[in-house]
Amino acid sequence: MSNIRRFNSFLFFKLPAAWWCGVRLRHLDENSATVTVRHRWINQNPFKSMFWAVQGMAAELSTGSLVIDKIQKSGEKVSMLVASNKAVFTKKARGLITFHCEDGQKLDQVLKEVLNSEEGRTCWMTARGVNKDGVEVATFQFEWTLKKRTAN
Repeated sequence: MSNIRRFNSFLFFKLPAAWWCGVRLRHLDENSATVTVRHRWINQNPFKSMFWAVQGMAAELSTGSLVIDKIQKSGEKVSMLVASNKAVFTKKARGLITFHCEDGQKLDQVLKEVLNSEEGRTCWMTARGVNKDGVEVATFQFEWTLKKRTAN
């Protein structure tokens, strides 16, 4: 729970737009992360649903929180950056939207390769967003670049 509280505090201080829009980390373990965001006035679009960029912030946090957590647990200095992303929207996002990423094991393998090499690696991670009825509203994919930092 303290990790979750730390991430949500991080949002407030380092990503205030996400925090003010209601993006919150709800679950984080070795294999998965869950982030929620509720459709509200502040994050709406003209079509009476959630603005796509707010969904993207929530989806990115569900993948990025796994990356940050695993890097911190490794004890190594590793740079991380989103190189590209893809998104597919299948239904209007209204109400509470939950983004879930289950790519922890995939990330473990890539991070192992990064820590044993001077070369950077990429890892595509997927976050699926569903509404309160379990209906998928969006799928995001993020290509994370990871590289071990060298002492200079």
